[in-house]
Amino acid sequence: MSRQYVTTAIDYPNAAPHMGHVLEKVLADVVARWFRLRGDDVRFQIGTDEHGVKVQRTAEAEGITPRQLVDRNVPLYQDLYKRLNISDDKFIRTSDQKEHWPTVIEIWKRLDEAGKLKKQSYTGLYCSGCERFMTKKDLEDGKCVNHKKEPEEVTEENFFFTLSNDGENLKKLLTNNWDGEEYRIVPQFRENETLSLIDQGLEDVSFSRPKTSLAWGIPVPGDSEHTMYVWCDALTNYISGLGFFTDHEDRSWWDNPTTVTHVIGKDIARFHALIWPAMLKHSGVRTPDKLLIHEFLTSEGEKMSKTT
Repeated sequence: MSRQYVTTAIDYPNAAPHMGHVLEKVLADVVARWFRLRGDDVRFQIGTDEHGVKVQRTAEAEGITPRQLVDRNVPLYQDLYKRLNISDDKFIRTSDQKEHWPTVIEIWKRLDEAGKLKKQSYTGLYCSGCERFMTKKDLEDGKCVNHKKEPEEVTEENFFFTLSNDGENLKKLLTNNWDGEEYRIVPQFRENETLSLIDQGLEDVSFSRPKTSLAWGIPVPGDSEHTMYVWCDALTNYISGLGFFTDHEDRSWWDNPTTVTHVIGKDIARFHALIWPAMLKHSGVRTPDKLLIHEFLTSEGEKMSKTT
């Protein structure tokens, strides 16, 4: 009997759920149920990504706190998945200071000790919908491909994760092995796209925002003027939900011989294919085994959104 740990991306609860959220949960649920049917021991995790600019701005527009917003909206997701009979074993919330925050803080400290974090001033194009900085090559007619809006030009001092010097090792991880580990991307053309990104040259990744820009999130250890940015915070949910860096019994679900499979949408593929495994390797944590990338549900040719 094999051990399988299946996860989905975690949802932004800045508004009510839509069919795109349902698509991913159903796809991952099918994977988890198939593993169970063949006799495997399975753990299936979903959850919500509750920090960030989108949640903060939505709360401000409604005249409530971010905590009030997420506590109001998260049950909408939980109730929907319960009605759909999604067979998850764990629902993780990134605003949970007892369960999620300690693991994220430990990952940050390990990356800092490994020399992978640097603080520098930066001017870039920021899409609040994607919660990330972009380059001009990421845009189409000057607009975000996913949200059809022009990004803001932002100048600020951030902590950066030095991904730029990990390209060759990440290529080894995807095609052969990086220190004995291998990470497979399905379908194959998505793996080819990722390898092409590596060949073009990787850039360092913003891992924090000034507290003046983003107050709703996890404070950077040792620097109260900065808040952790979405990727270090959100990606770590896959291990924080297991009680990682503790003696919790669920922690073993990340250990070999468990097969770890992430099910995600194509818009966040590069972060799961590149940033996440690099974070883990430099933190002394094993990498996942498989990344299953799905397409979008569309409405009139466009990605379905919460307002559709």
